[in-house]
Amino acid sequence: MDKFKAFTSSIGSTVTPFATRSQQWIKEQTGNAGEKTELPHDYVELEVRIDALKQTHQKLLAATSQYANEAYDYPPNVRESFQDLGKSISEKVGLLSKAASASEAQAALTAPPSAKPQPKTFSHAIARAALAGSQTISTATPQGSTEPDPLAQGLEKLALAEEKVGEARLDQDEKIQGKFLAGWSTTLQQSIKAADKARTAVQNARLNLDAVKSKASAGGRHEESFTEQQRRAIESAEDQFVEKVDEATSIMRNVLDTPEPLRNLLELAKAQAEYHQRAADIMDATVNELSELQMAQETEYRKAREGA
Repeated sequence: MDKFKAFTSSIGSTVTPFATRSQQWIKEQTGNAGEKTELPHDYVELEVRIDALKQTHQKLLAATSQYANEAYDYPPNVRESFQDLGKSISEKVGLLSKAASASEAQAALTAPPSAKPQPKTFSHAIARAALAGSQTISTATPQGSTEPDPLAQGLEKLALAEEKVGEARLDQDEKIQGKFLAGWSTTLQQSIKAADKARTAVQNARLNLDAVKSKASAGGRHEESFTEQQRRAIESAEDQFVEKVDEATSIMRNVLDTPEPLRNLLELAKAQAEYHQRAADIMDATVNELSELQMAQETEYRKAREGA
């Protein structure tokens, strides 16, 4: 019986403050409350900044979370089989160079994967399509021809380059996941969440204080007519309110002052810059190779036209 009384007493002590705060909140929403305790101006400014920081984290994470999805730029209209995703482009090129017949070349293109399937990125898809096209054109070249088809050669070079670009993109994504997404997610889910929790505690303390004041002044009583017990209750609620405001202020300042978000943002920009630089270098080299092939083909084309 004693245990039951203790249990109900514990429940009552938990529910009563909540009910008191709820009643005060309802009064404020319906315009039936008295004077509302104002929050310090500096505190309100911190709340505005925390809300802005939270919104910024949510929006940028919503966009950049795609870096955790390998196929975020994979063409939706492309249909590739398990064999298409078998070996890497460089592995297939190596096997094709050793193929002595059309059947061996086809086997090289459809070889089963040596490990996991190849990545499904836009660049990898272009690479696989280019290499398949190169082999299709090479296979269609008349038997006995000693000159390789320039377009087939160009497609193979493009395939190798696109695969390198795709791998560079995957490296970028991995860096962004580890050095940006992880950091900003932690800030949002832990630091900003802690600030929100502290702000809720302030709101509860403020509601409790105003509820105690409202109860004491019921019936139009002025402060001079409050009982000693009512004064002590108000002082206790005020002390708790001030304590919660100080705690929340400290937490919010720490969240706003930390250099971690900007440090993470720098890592995002660095990863993107490195990727685009690597991609540019790879494609610049490929452009030079394709230009040589194209110029040679143009020369042969003009010679053939002049000799006709």
